Amino acid sequence: MTYGRRYSTGTVFFEFIRRGNVVKVSAIDARTGTEVSIVGDPKAGQEAMKRVAARKLEYVMAKRAAGKNPPDGHA
Repeated sequence: MTYGRRYSTGTVFFEFIRRGNVVKVSAIDARTGTEVSIVGDPKAGQEAMKRVAARKLEYVMAKRAAGKNPPDGHA
């Protein structure tokens, strides 16, 4: 499933993929296409996993804006 939501970075799309006893959550910034992923316990709930993924996305985008991370995301 993919959901869009407004965050300090702008609109963020979330994708949830369940694999066995874990969920992979991808957060994608609509403006830049920057994408990050986390893996979590489904028991944590979607809202909690969205918050974690959004914080990671904000962190990666801030690092990139400061020139501390190459554009392809590999540190």
